[in-house]
Amino acid sequence: MAIATTEDVLAALRGINDGDSDVVSRGLIQGLAVKNGHVSFALEVDPQEGRAKEPLRMACERAVLALPGVRSVTAVLTAHRDSHTHNHRPQRASLNAQMRTAGSPQAGPRPQGPEGVGAIVAVASGKGGVGKSTVAVNLAIALKALGKRVGLLDADIYGPSIPRMLGLKGKPVSKDGKKLEPMEAWGIKAISIGFLVEEDQPMIWRGPMVMTALTQLLNDVAWAPLDVLVVDMPPGTGDAQLTLAQRASLAGAVIVSTPQDIALIDARKGLAMFQRTQVPVFGIIENMSTFVCPHCGKESHIFGHGGARETAAKLGTDFLGEIPLHMAIRETSDGGAPIAATDPGSPQAKAFLAVAEKVLAKLETADTRPAPRIIME
Repeated sequence: MAIATTEDVLAALRGINDGDSDVVSRGLIQGLAVKNGHVSFALEVDPQEGRAKEPLRMACERAVLALPGVRSVTAVLTAHRDSHTHNHRPQRASLNAQMRTAGSPQAGPRPQGPEGVGAIVAVASGKGGVGKSTVAVNLAIALKALGKRVGLLDADIYGPSIPRMLGLKGKPVSKDGKKLEPMEAWGIKAISIGFLVEEDQPMIWRGPMVMTALTQLLNDVAWAPLDVLVVDMPPGTGDAQLTLAQRASLAGAVIVSTPQDIALIDARKGLAMFQRTQVPVFGIIENMSTFVCPHCGKESHIFGHGGARETAAKLGTDFLGEIPLHMAIRETSDGGAPIAATDPGSPQAKAFLAVAEKVLAKLETADTRPAPRIIME
């Protein structure tokens, strides 16, 4: 079967009219990406027309999905304000052909987060490459080992790695046509944009599209019942962090860093961001803290050692623990069999368990009031 091209998609969209012209001629189609039969784009409309344009978005989605060779469609409706306001308000939309919004889109944030979820914990880092996703996965499994019902939300839209780390394949289904059923592995529920697109498909999305997708992954998934929802945040301090701070009642955040000075500089930025959005910071985790040679047993500090502990002390937050740099952690993560689940008696798994115990203690006293609304001026 022939694979649809960008020209094929644009031709199909030119058949969808909005007023006296088609959506392509009017410049409403933004961020179009076509790869191996997977299509994604945004339909950008005036914010005052956001609710009324949902049928237009669905018509665009159906037109593209009907093309030969199209396997999935990610059609996101975004409402774009005048450039002088520097403000975007994304409306609800489908993540792909499997997940369609029933009825009219709901306006505004839902600050209490998904129903049936006791607490939401963000696992964040100021920069990439510090092993944040590995920590998030093993922390979730360790919390499950402590008797909690746990979910894991992969909020890293641009680099989703949770499907591979949990060894999950396939696409989630919807029993009622309104909410996706999370995938399950190692006793925890999980959802990721990585379940809905091919592993090598780039997500060429702007901020409003990311915000819309995150809102749906949070609220349009049948999470309940959960005691804890762990959120694997993307690195940095951008749209994803602000979206979750606005639209979910985060119980707290943990910051992951290596002992390197350059990583700790960015970790401090991440910590400051959560403090400014009034999200409690539970503490800092030092990942890749020490390396023990498997042959001679000598301990080496490849990235330094103790930097996260010192930074936590200077910033007045807790130090949650050290995770060693160990081949078993890397191998189990790459193989979809997290060490906290497959070798719980190992020193590496016990390090994650110790962190989970501290996080759980924090949750017992966490202030889960909704964060303030953030207005970008």
